[in-house]
Amino acid sequence: MPGGRVESGESDETAIMRELLEETGLSVTVGALIGSVTRPAPHGLYEIHDYACQVRSGVLRAGDDASDARWADAAILATLPLVEMLHDTLRAWGQLPRV
Repeated sequence: MPGGRVESGESDETAIMRELLEETGLSVTVGALIGSVTRPAPHGLYEIHDYACQVRSGVLRAGDDASDARWADAAILATLPLVEMLHDTLRAWGQLPRV
């Protein structure tokens, strides 16, 4: 799942559009906040806010910080090495892909 930092003076919406374009090649319309979590970081805590997005244009591709980018259905997602708690959090938010 793409993600990144919100730069100083940047709104969540602007950061999401910028990060998704950089990391996936996709232009999106940012929708509703799906959920938020706080996770430990080397020097404090990360606040992570996940939003629903609708693709407007672009071709999915891996950015320079990733080796792969792909759409994942439930079967593929189950085989991917995810960061700790991601699958459980997505399930709790009702955001896992349908079978």
